[in-house]
Amino acid sequence: MINEISALTSASSTDGILNSTSTTRYMSGPPDLGGAEQVSGLSFSDAIAEVSQTAIDKVKQGEAAAIAGVDGQASVQQVVEAVMQAESTLQTAIAIRDKVVSAYQEVSRMTI
Repeated sequence: MINEISALTSASSTDGILNSTSTTRYMSGPPDLGGAEQVSGLSFSDAIAEVSQTAIDKVKQGEAAAIAGVDGQASVQQVVEAVMQAESTLQTAIAIRDKVVSAYQEVSRMTI
């Protein structure tokens, strides 16, 4: 039993633990947080262009469905679904535009 207690005493000594922890901390360096050069994928302008093109395509699909409905080539349900989706897309685009304009106005009011 005395051997077990002396083993616990030597294991609970914090000098070795603190030294190894501080050495590890300073040797590993700061974590790699990434940056603009490490981010892959679309740029912001490319992402906005892609979203805008998708919105334009949905509105065009709604218009085409409405014309097909007038010609009798599409059912009323198909026309309503396409037009409602186009309307939702247009409302989203308008809301985003309003937020961008509001943010621009807020930035332009800031004092330098």
